[in-house]
Amino acid sequence: MTMKSELTIIIPAKNEAKLIPNLLRSLILQDYPQISSTKIYLADANSTDGTPEIASGYGKWLDIEVIPGGLPSVGRNAGARRASTPYLLFIDADIELLDQTLIRRTMELAKRRDLHCITANIVCPRGSRWDRMLYQGNNFMQQLSRLYKPFSTGMFMLFDRAQFDALGRFHEQALYAEDYLLSQKVKRGKFGIVRGSVQTTNRRFKKMGHLKLIRLFLNTALHTHRESFFLRDHKYWHSEA
Repeated sequence: MTMKSELTIIIPAKNEAKLIPNLLRSLILQDYPQISSTKIYLADANSTDGTPEIASGYGKWLDIEVIPGGLPSVGRNAGARRASTPYLLFIDADIELLDQTLIRRTMELAKRRDLHCITANIVCPRGSRWDRMLYQGNNFMQQLSRLYKPFSTGMFMLFDRAQFDALGRFHEQALYAEDYLLSQKVKRGKFGIVRGSVQTTNRRFKKMGHLKLIRLFLNTALHTHRESFFLRDHKYWHSEA
């Protein structure tokens, strides 16, 4: 008898036809016992490349449903509003979960330590040396953030649903770093980083450039307490295809 899943997965997406098959295949291979019965919401922001149809094609193996999206914060919240499970996992459409134990171990960690938010490190093995170094720097700063105000990226972000609602969900007016804004509200003792990593691409570095992104990330840290910074359009999503 298959147990009911305690997890809902939400994926915001726009024109991800080339990359989303990699993610969905990696979800199929996860050893989380309830993965086949785990509801997956693909929050699509009016894709024009067939992303929704490609995602729906994996319905034989995954319980996936396409819903209307928008900016990532809008799509994430849309999926969360439909969820009834105690845990929510927000992941980006351009990542892969090469560690087949990652979701199971993340769920076990959340329940064992009663955590409100868990994230993972990020790797970019197919990127340049600069790309790999910058993601390593991001992982290091994420570890350090646990001493003051934790931060997580939306690439892989598990939330206790009740706490997600209590924190106010993602800020839908934020035009940049809505994941950073929300994770900063999590109590230090209730934040965790699961062992392992998710794999991403270097496409944003290619489109925006390393120096511009470094400046933007440094300014994010400097403006942590200024919400208005995150409501401005920094052209971050303009880098997307």
